[in-house]
Amino acid sequence: MKIIQVSNVEKFVAQVLPKQPQKNKSIVESILKNVQKNGDSAIKKYEKKFSGAKITLLRLSQTEIKDAFSKVSKNKIDAIRLSKSRLEKTESAVKSILKNKTINIDGIKISKKFVPIQSVGCYIPGGLARYPSSVIMSVVPAKIAGVKRIAVVSPPNSDGKIDPLTIVAADLCGANEIYRVGGAQAIAALSFGTKSISKVDKIVGPGGMFVTIAKSMVSEKTAIDMLAGPTELGIIADTTANPRYIALDLISQSEHSNDTFCYLITNSEKLAKSVDKIITELSNKIKRNNFVKTSLKENGFIAICKNNSDMIKLANELAPEHLQIMTKNPNDFASKITSSGLVLLGNDTPSSASDYLLGSNHILPTNGFGKIRGSLSVLDFIKVDTQISASKSILSKISKHMEIFTEAEGLPNHYEAVRGRIQ
Repeated sequence: MKIIQVSNVEKFVAQVLPKQPQKNKSIVESILKNVQKNGDSAIKKYEKKFSGAKITLLRLSQTEIKDAFSKVSKNKIDAIRLSKSRLEKTESAVKSILKNKTINIDGIKISKKFVPIQSVGCYIPGGLARYPSSVIMSVVPAKIAGVKRIAVVSPPNSDGKIDPLTIVAADLCGANEIYRVGGAQAIAALSFGTKSISKVDKIVGPGGMFVTIAKSMVSEKTAIDMLAGPTELGIIADTTANPRYIALDLISQSEHSNDTFCYLITNSEKLAKSVDKIITELSNKIKRNNFVKTSLKENGFIAICKNNSDMIKLANELAPEHLQIMTKNPNDFASKITSSGLVLLGNDTPSSASDYLLGSNHILPTNGFGKIRGSLSVLDFIKVDTQISASKSILSKISKHMEIFTEAEGLPNHYEAVRGRIQ
């Protein structure tokens, strides 16, 4: 990994932030238009082109779902159930905070109710790896929120099959429908609807470049959760941190793909060199080292800052998806962090564990969006319903103030709609 002395945080950030590729937008746009126009036939054409699968039926049958269970061992089902149970507890606790409320303001009655979105589509990646854990992270909070229709889409292999563990996770977590379709064509189907796949109100879940671009493009028509790009891991560490732990954590997230963004922020040159040495030693021995080597060499870095203040400033500017704080007093650092998707405290809270079984959600904001939102949660599947009632006496009381506003804004008929009721 590159080891860089940071003298100016702003300039450094501008240099290291990954550039977003633009070349694939026209390809995605053509896929979206084709699916919107030709529906299922376009989807099947793209699946044949991209995965080699010749697909007859897009939706999985109950027989196929049952067959998937026969291919999954008990210990794997137990792992899914444990992850599901822990996330359910977290999401249920969040939902319990959302209490319906009635507010009275001088006789005006306003009610606020928290109601679930009616239908959602959950995109589950399936290209470079299998992601049954992403099923749990997207379906469980939707189910806890009370969403009535949850559709899962995931790319098939060349035989037209979805990974059995993904199917089992979807069924156990409460998905209503499962479809063998991936990529931009899956996003198009969820947004526009086809004969086989009814459109949804919101699309959630991470995906590759084409999926992310497609979600961005359909967001004018269909709500989305976030633009979740390649995995990001930032680690803040001082001399008290175990360099081997840091190396293992950077490797763990960089194995996702060639374009992950993983880095260490420290104030210790000794720690920086030690971590780099361990990564070099391990990189030839580990599985998926082709992804790890490429990602850490091309996108990764170790930043050596002058002091704690610059370390915090750099982390906030980069706004990583995951931020591990491995310092003597991690809570002191954490209190000053404002922009990461998820903060993991201490030497024994690796991001890899949070991806599966710590009860947190691993669908997190990337590309700097940690500055304005956190992980996917029950809140993403609930909307605030507002109802209001007034009376003629109330309208009389606000009449003169209403006239001032409407006159200032040049909208006289707004005032007349009130005046006509109180004359």
